[in-house]
Amino acid sequence: MSFGAVFAYAEHIMNAPSPLWLALCVLAGIGGTGRGWAVTAERSELEQAVRWVAGHFATAEQLPFRFTYGGKSSVDLLPQWRLSRGERPLGGGRTERTLRFLDPDTGLEVRCVAVEYRDFPTVEWTVHFQNTGPRDTPVMADIWSLATRLDLPASSAAVLHHFRGSPCTANDFEPFETPLPVGASRRITAAGGRPTNSDLPCFNLAGPGLGWIVVVGWPGQWAAEFAREPSGDVRVTAGQETTRFTLRPGESVRTPLMVVQFWEGDWIRAQNVWRRWMIEHNLPRPGGRLPPVQMAACSSHQFGEMIHANTANQRQFIDRYLEERLGLDYWWMDAGWYPCEGEWPRTGTWEVDTNRFPGGLRPITDHARARGVKSIVWFEPERVHAGTWLAENHPEWILGGSGGGLLNLGNPEAREWLTDHVDRLLTDQGIDLYRQDFNLDPLPCWQANDAGDRHGITENHHVTGYLAYWDELRRRHPNLLIDSCASGGRRNDLETMRRAVPLLRSDYIMEPVGNQGHTYGLSFWLPYQGTGTGSRELSPYLLRSTMVTHFTACFDVRRPDLDYAMLRRVLGQWREYAPCYFGDYYPLTSYSLEATAWMAWQFDLPQEGRGVVQAFRRDRSADECVVFRLSGLDTKARYLCTDLDSGIARSRSGEELETTGLPVAIPQQPGDAVIVYRKVPNP
Repeated sequence: MSFGAVFAYAEHIMNAPSPLWLALCVLAGIGGTGRGWAVTAERSELEQAVRWVAGHFATAEQLPFRFTYGGKSSVDLLPQWRLSRGERPLGGGRTERTLRFLDPDTGLEVRCVAVEYRDFPTVEWTVHFQNTGPRDTPVMADIWSLATRLDLPASSAAVLHHFRGSPCTANDFEPFETPLPVGASRRITAAGGRPTNSDLPCFNLAGPGLGWIVVVGWPGQWAAEFAREPSGDVRVTAGQETTRFTLRPGESVRTPLMVVQFWEGDWIRAQNVWRRWMIEHNLPRPGGRLPPVQMAACSSHQFGEMIHANTANQRQFIDRYLEERLGLDYWWMDAGWYPCEGEWPRTGTWEVDTNRFPGGLRPITDHARARGVKSIVWFEPERVHAGTWLAENHPEWILGGSGGGLLNLGNPEAREWLTDHVDRLLTDQGIDLYRQDFNLDPLPCWQANDAGDRHGITENHHVTGYLAYWDELRRRHPNLLIDSCASGGRRNDLETMRRAVPLLRSDYIMEPVGNQGHTYGLSFWLPYQGTGTGSRELSPYLLRSTMVTHFTACFDVRRPDLDYAMLRRVLGQWREYAPCYFGDYYPLTSYSLEATAWMAWQFDLPQEGRGVVQAFRRDRSADECVVFRLSGLDTKARYLCTDLDSGIARSRSGEELETTGLPVAIPQQPGDAVIVYRKVPNP
């Protein structure tokens, strides 16, 4: 049976006698729980957040952070220090509250800046420390930017939802559920100093009908622990993993950003409130607009990244994509456009190699722009190879010296040079989107440069400098979109995601089953993400397994034998349904990478009355048809459900789709189906 007949086959099964229907269709195990139309924050959730803020930021008695100072706990010290408060509206339904504590003996100022959201049950805060005195401070240690208890009775069950990070595996972003009975604890940390290298710093602690989302925003080495106490309460601590240092006169540091969201109901609904908060208050808006659904293309697989690229072949590839009407938004120039002796990891000389690119990259970016295509260019400024310009001319900026290592962004002089230099390259070379990679675990470099009484200080200053570098680039280039990459998706914490989007969420690319799992897991947290494919054997199943909000094509468009008609069709369909990725997310199956499984999900835009269901049947799945009960629909409305390949459509009520379900049949192994739905007038 042809791929385009998928929906017709499902219709045939639906119209079959009842025994055949029961024999051929399987009911999916997730979804259809009556979550209600249009996910919004409930009044009771908002009130809970207001009460929590009032109880934890009004006085020094129940502050949600903790540290030791000179061997004494902040719980005992801060109530004795001078306290001043401030409050100001920030716009967008936000209020900033500031608490300042000053130690009159040593001059240490502790400033907690919290932001309360009126439209979401969410609060965030960051704690800043500054030595305003004339001498080094006593030792500060065990600085936890979150240290609090979340109330649960001992008789209640508690489950911690947490997720793998992106170590470049098929199971990147895999979701986990860890029960927390009384007496149990779970500690989770980053690996090597890159925040999403091993685990996501994003957690959902679920009790019966209520819970809390806890997120750490820190582009460095973080740690979080959830411990169930005899009372049933869950003690939560989180922050930079290692802190034990003195502050020099005038020196300042900060804690990770902490975010807590309060929720009621079920945890998947809570994740959709989180997704809406991410879009409304966090996703970068270059030029004042959300980044759109977009497609880029590159020739990295054909020319060894950019090692064998030149001006002529870059222009050739741009022209070929456009000749085949493949809808290109960006042309992507990857690693190796600088002098590197034929080895792209030799970073540290940030000038265009004019032997391969006479006139720089500008002839390519101008060529693309004249055809309506913008440009992406890859950088990796923090990793410095021996023998490059930075290592030879400024070894004092390098954690590792002239032998190469990490460019110390905690050094203001180094950061200012980098900012000015990259600013010039962006302008002179006509670069529209700045892509920053980071193929180095920085933690050993940071730790090797910490003195005995300064553990964690190098990391803290580097992280602060990294964020300041991006903030200044965005100030100078207000229309600039930044792509965060660190060997794929190893630096996608919240602070980074407020400034950038991940156009390559993982370096584990192209293989369809793993990428289905990546979309499944990461969509709980990030509404905007990207990946791509360029396998020699292209198919709708492979393409759709790697299509999300951003898609990068790695096709060898020099080949005349590619099925360009199929590519145009599948890409055109994706353009139609991809805006739904900004909507509410509902997994329709359990997470699995097994070849015998199906995987499916739903993205719903209730404000537009439309959405999409994507389903994938793996190559050894015995089930030809699965029924998925959808969520988030208006049960009193009717929806026209259309298979994008066959064009066959059927009208169903929202109540039917949520209770009886949507049948999806896929005869191929492997195969996939895309069903779009739109609200239509009742007859």
